[in-house]
Amino acid sequence: SIHTVTAFLYAGLPGRDYWLTALMGARFLASAFASGPALLILLCFVVKRVSNFDPGEEALGKLSVIITYALAISLFFVGLEFFTAFYSQVPGHMEGLTYLFWGLEGQGNLVPFMWLFVILAVAGFILLINPRTRRQESTLKIACVAVFIAMLLEKGLGLVVTGFIPNPLDTVVEYAPTAPEMAITVGIWAIGFLIITVLYKMAIGVKEEIDF
Repeated sequence: SIHTVTAFLYAGLPGRDYWLTALMGARFLASAFASGPALLILLCFVVKRVSNFDPGEEALGKLSVIITYALAISLFFVGLEFFTAFYSQVPGHMEGLTYLFWGLEGQGNLVPFMWLFVILAVAGFILLINPRTRRQESTLKIACVAVFIAMLLEKGLGLVVTGFIPNPLDTVVEYAPTAPEMAITVGIWAIGFLIITVLYKMAIGVKEEIDF
């Protein structure tokens, strides 16, 4: 529900063509179900390495299947956005995607990041769609890292920034993060990892006491 409400806040702005799509809520959910379990699997591998807790192959297998389906749906939704924008030839919808993947009016700071998203997403999907590589721990780790970074680029950079390009004056003004913004972002991630570390430590401690 949180992802859906956030998506509606974006999709309800008629002045931002890139966000004005009925698929926004579904895209948020699909990417969340891809990146969330990917991060969870990576955390499980970390916990397994530093403690006696083993999440089990069955749990990891089910999570990896969820990632596979969610990633496929997420990529399909991106393809739908391309088809709708370029088949209809609506300038407002085309400009955002053009800026992301090829640059617009000589500006294209996000182009390398978006093609990196494509490479990582496709590579992760290939590793996950194959049952053999999906069940191998080494390739599953690579796939989860690729999927998480891909979704971070697609939503964190591509979605938010591109909604403001071009601006209401139909001018391309590129965005670059400032030092305070980067510091705030690092701080938020640090707090999140701190909370996760404390909670995992408590849960693992309780489980080890029960087992022994």
